[in-house]
Amino acid sequence: MNFEVKTTQAESEKLDALVLGIFEGEPEPAADVKAVDSALGGTIAEILAGGSFTGKAGSSLSLPTSGRLGARWLILLGLGKPADFKLENWRQMAGRAVAAARDLKLKIVGTTLPDPHRLEAGGQALGQALAEGAILGSYSFEVYKTENKDEAPPRVESVVAFAGPYAADDLRRGIADGETISASVCLTRDMVQAPAKDLTPTVLAARAADMAREAGIKCEILTEKEAADLKMGAFLGVAKGSLEAQPPRFVVLEYMPHKGEKPLVFVGKGITFDTGGISIKPADGMEKMKYDMAGGAAVVGAMRAIALLKLPINVVGLVPATENMPGGNAIHPGDILTAMNGKTIEVINTDAEGRLILADALAYAEKYDPEIVVDLATLTGACVIALGHQAIGIFGNNQDLIDRVKAAGDRAWERCWQLPLWEEYNEQIKSDIADMKNSGGRAAGAITAAAMLAKFAGKLTWAHLDIAGTAWEEKGRPYAPKGATGVGVRLLVELAKDYAAQKAGKATAAATA
Repeated sequence: MNFEVKTTQAESEKLDALVLGIFEGEPEPAADVKAVDSALGGTIAEILAGGSFTGKAGSSLSLPTSGRLGARWLILLGLGKPADFKLENWRQMAGRAVAAARDLKLKIVGTTLPDPHRLEAGGQALGQALAEGAILGSYSFEVYKTENKDEAPPRVESVVAFAGPYAADDLRRGIADGETISASVCLTRDMVQAPAKDLTPTVLAARAADMAREAGIKCEILTEKEAADLKMGAFLGVAKGSLEAQPPRFVVLEYMPHKGEKPLVFVGKGITFDTGGISIKPADGMEKMKYDMAGGAAVVGAMRAIALLKLPINVVGLVPATENMPGGNAIHPGDILTAMNGKTIEVINTDAEGRLILADALAYAEKYDPEIVVDLATLTGACVIALGHQAIGIFGNNQDLIDRVKAAGDRAWERCWQLPLWEEYNEQIKSDIADMKNSGGRAAGAITAAAMLAKFAGKLTWAHLDIAGTAWEEKGRPYAPKGATGVGVRLLVELAKDYAAQKAGKATAAATA
């Protein structure tokens, strides 16, 4: 998909479709709507007066222009009440616009931008959101389809943004950033969508290595032997069920433009298929367990975006990747595993495996003396029960970090909701024969999983994101079609931007002191 910014008048530009956002109940239409309506001889005003289209959020209307505009089609998209409009609505509008154009088999789409007084966002933010909505909204995963490919509507090839009151260069910069970030999200989505037989731990590691070469990142892949040398007993314990058929890999990605500075460390769960192990899952829905590496894939995607955006901040990505399979060598409930830092874990449930591999990854993160550590994992069904599919569960040991992650999630619209980590929850994971248990039972399942991770985060400044409910979309949303969402990539990029901006601010303050 190509993007172009123009300073010409939208009503006269040659396009397949012109998209206008219409607010609900607005007494005075925006200037761009007025200009187009004047060229149409008042058609939009007649439609709004007739009540068949009111600008209600999510509504749309497409009509041919019969040569009265440069565009062949006019697409009206309802934006809802003006008071409710935010940057996310603009991002969603871009996704809806490309979907409407594709339904009409149109290839070149133009859109005007929201009036500045309607939105507290500059041209760069608008450009980024436009690219994200359009690219992510047009995403599809069709690698394995062989039938009826010719019947699919053509993709939108070009999106034209009419700058209006905004600086064209600001829009172009924002669009370029949005393209980079969206391509990284699509990489993550592709990895999560792939069947487990085609995205094994070794393939995941190879994809990460390919990305690292493209983005100029250092990549190290630890084998099972190297993991054993590091005494990663929790990680290797999970891997034992398929150790010979599909060996594990521990991916280390380092983007270090500033030597000597503490890095941010992002950790992603990389279970490429989760049967539950000996504590095997029900067959119903198990096919989706290919998505259990969504946290790891998000770290790979975020590292790509951060490096290609050249953010002036050190970042490390860690992805412990393995299958969780039953087998003759698989760990049993009741086994004791010893993690890299020497802590022992009684395995109560082999389906509580994500926290085991993350335990060793968090222990490994200590070697970097990191500024912060954030882990992402499709960790618990309990988090889905608690928060559904709208919010990421967030836990941590530092409120400032939690607040910054939540703020980054709000900007990316990958929103987080904090759950407690009170000391009392540790009672549920106490073991009589080891330092801890890997499962505290059904009650507060998302919290007790995080409580176990907290024991490995130790004194690190740490936050845990449970993305079990947000990594997969069942119904489809404006820029999140059915399937893998790529959640976490844009949030981590926003968080890295935040820390980079803070660092730049400190440097400026020091220089002027």
